[in-house]
Amino acid sequence: MSEPLETTRGKTRWRRFAALTLPALAAAGFIVFGMANGAIAASFAVSGQTFKVSADKLVGDGFVQYGGAVQDGNGNAHPVAVSGINKATLTNLCQSVKVPGAPVVLTINAGGNGKPARASNLLLDLTELNGDATFTNIEIGRDAGTLNKGPASAKGATGSFGQQADRVVINDLQQVAWSTTAGTFTLTGLRLKVNVGADAKECF
Repeated sequence: MSEPLETTRGKTRWRRFAALTLPALAAAGFIVFGMANGAIAASFAVSGQTFKVSADKLVGDGFVQYGGAVQDGNGNAHPVAVSGINKATLTNLCQSVKVPGAPVVLTINAGGNGKPARASNLLLDLTELNGDATFTNIEIGRDAGTLNKGPASAKGATGSFGQQADRVVINDLQQVAWSTTAGTFTLTGLRLKVNVGADAKECF
């Protein structure tokens, strides 16, 4: 099988990558006209509380990203970076939610022992993402309304800033999110635990 004509394999710090792209997002006013055109990221009211997710490695085929907003039950809008992935695997996945005002943390662990967690049609509404990322055939600055490499529903408002790639690999993933949705999410070796007191530690 022949290699793609254009392949981006450079390894870069995600924060440095975000530092270059986020000013462009702000300049385009992605929050304003994303909301004006009804491009609300999540299809449900979010809880009003973010949660943390970490993984040793995420491998995603068909990646898109654009600006949007989620809405909580009180009608408040929160700006997010929407990331869509057709198919993803996550090694040593951890998800944590801290109970406000109490030393209690709910954690979910999965995808260990060489059997990564798997998701399809994955949509993530993010406020923060850190890790070492490698993109293949990346397109930066594409009209978000024309994105076509991710899930069918993963498109932003026409005229807004978007980016996409055939493949993304992120090592030492750490993210803060308002919501996650998926067509299927297979959590191998699932372990859910309520941690109290000194054990109430988040994923990072």
